[in-house]
Amino acid sequence: MPRYWLMKSEPDEVSIDDLAAAPGQVLPWTGVRNYQARNFMRDEMRIGDGVLFYHSSCPEPGVAGLARIAGQPCPDATQFDPASDYHDPKSTPDKPRWIQIDVALARKTRLLSLREMRAAPELATMRVLAPGNRLSITPVTPEEWRAVGRLLDR
Repeated sequence: MPRYWLMKSEPDEVSIDDLAAAPGQVLPWTGVRNYQARNFMRDEMRIGDGVLFYHSSCPEPGVAGLARIAGQPCPDATQFDPASDYHDPKSTPDKPRWIQIDVALARKTRLLSLREMRAAPELATMRVLAPGNRLSITPVTPEEWRAVGRLLDR
């Protein structure tokens, strides 16, 4: 049974357009440096799971497209690169702390803004809408997934 996720990305770093332009429309989801988000990728995400691709830290945040998990978790190479913003000197190839997972484009959508999401009663339980939520990856219930789909199709 597929699961569903909301994955946040700053569009000036990786946008839905970058995913659409990537070879095979697949990109590694790198740079996650929160243990709970890492554990979602490592322990719970499965190939085929649905993803709400969410633009964050931008003038109008919101869901910008749909994607799916397209690979198994593996060590995030950016943790070993001293030139990377995501370098972690405490992480070693034999004991990596951080992982990445491949994400494939399903389709670019209209922007479902954070404001529109907050106004939808059927999305009141979404973790991304909870006060103080800063996680870059959060689970989405099947009901929330379907509600977002209905809102996107309006």
